[in-house]
Amino acid sequence: MDLRQLKYFVQIVESGSLAKASRQLFIAQPALSQHIAKLEAEVGKPLLIRTAKGVTPTENGAALHHHARFILRQLDQALSIAKQEPGSVHGMVSVGLAATTVCAVGVPFMRRIREKYPGIVLNVVEGMSGHLAQMMRMGQLDLAILFSRDAVSDLPYEPLVQEELFVIIPEDSDLVPPRRVKLSCADTANLPLILPTGIHGLRRRIETEFEQRNLAMHVVAEIDSLSLLMTCVRDGMGATIKPMSAALVDGRMRARLRTLTFSDANMNRTNFLYSVASEQLSPAAAAVRGELRETIKHLVSSGEWEGVSLL
Repeated sequence: MDLRQLKYFVQIVESGSLAKASRQLFIAQPALSQHIAKLEAEVGKPLLIRTAKGVTPTENGAALHHHARFILRQLDQALSIAKQEPGSVHGMVSVGLAATTVCAVGVPFMRRIREKYPGIVLNVVEGMSGHLAQMMRMGQLDLAILFSRDAVSDLPYEPLVQEELFVIIPEDSDLVPPRRVKLSCADTANLPLILPTGIHGLRRRIETEFEQRNLAMHVVAEIDSLSLLMTCVRDGMGATIKPMSAALVDGRMRARLRTLTFSDANMNRTNFLYSVASEQLSPAAAAVRGELRETIKHLVSSGEWEGVSLL
């Protein structure tokens, strides 16, 4: 087995077909098939299930894919470290952030890295927390901010901040009297709510709170796109329950929205910073982890990130 075979195998699994992988690798398909046949012969077990629609990994193939990705990533990092000039930090670092976190942290975080570490290429992946957790498990991310202590059970994490959840409505909405600044869960349940779908961790967090009170929410739409959801709220189609950072999805939107706290529920979520194990963390990733912490600390302390407290 050699690294070239592992690289080819990973590309085939992620492409979903030999034909697509051969195009992306610039290798003839028969030659690619021969490399995979040799790999399967060495392993002694089939690694791919071949169908008319493409290929999928067997159980053994999925295990090899997981570890092969990690090996190739570590090799890239080792080569990057070897090429560095003394005292400099270079390399690519992948960071997973939820959409609401990107709204609050994304631009100042990117700016900070570009100014302090021009040799680092920052790869920011935006996604739902469940998907980001899966990417962390597969070794596709160096760092991620997730919302559960057991999101990735075998990786280290640290609590960063606690976000309060608010009922968000348009500034001129008649859904809630103008002088109200708080709502009960019962009042909120009667509002026309626009929420993310059930696969979203935030939706499950909200549902748990209402179910404990035997309240059924009046959900009029389910949208996983943060920008679309908040635009619908801004245009008066309903209310939502989100952290304050959701109102930052558009710089002009915050002034056009009202945020109301809950009067009878402790509605919040904790943000945890996950990273690969310390011995696997590259110097570039370690630097980015420190800068992400400092960016968040500054944003919260200065009041730029509202509705959040440091932990």
